[in-house]
Amino acid sequence: MSTQAGTGWAQLRQQARSLETQTEALFHTYSQFSTPSTISPTPTDEEKRTEAQLEDILERRETLTSRLSLLLSSSADLTASALKQNNLSRHREILLDHRRELARLRTSIAGARERANLLSTVRSDISAYRSANPEAAEADYMLDERRRIDNSHSIADSVLSQAYAVNENFGVQRETLASINRRIVGVASQVPGINGLMARIGAKKRRDGIILGGFIALCFLVLFFWG
Repeated sequence: MSTQAGTGWAQLRQQARSLETQTEALFHTYSQFSTPSTISPTPTDEEKRTEAQLEDILERRETLTSRLSLLLSSSADLTASALKQNNLSRHREILLDHRRELARLRTSIAGARERANLLSTVRSDISAYRSANPEAAEADYMLDERRRIDNSHSIADSVLSQAYAVNENFGVQRETLASINRRIVGVASQVPGINGLMARIGAKKRRDGIILGGFIALCFLVLFFWG
């Protein structure tokens, strides 16, 4: 008897886990119907079919949970198993969570559909009003164009403000560098012998430039005469 009870318990648990997996897959499909860009004004056949499948699976899982509970209470060996007690509790918890998830998705889809229908109605009313009142439609168009132009001007003013700020920053940097240069020159003029040293360095650079220029000229002359 205990062997038969154990076998029955294993089979029922396997069915319960399989239905839980199917429920998760159906939830994924059902949640797609709340997407604002694709939601239909009324429930589609596929949406109704998916919802009916979810309700059917939840009822079947409810039945399986009751059978597991009955089997657990009717077998002394199973009743004494803490693991099986925990398994049954877990199946009940998952079933309750899935019932709550179905209710949440229903509310979400209904809310999304209501918002989409309201937006569609508003757009239709606006189109109808503009069709019946072409002068008002033209005025709205001009107002829209004015807003676009104002936005363009705002963007241009922002860009110009940034450019002026950058230019001002460059001016400050130039003044800072000039001030630093003046300080360096002032400090250098106060150090004994620094001017003479700088003059000798400049003279040496000029002399080296003259020598290098003469050498290059000599090379050109040699190439000219030998060529």
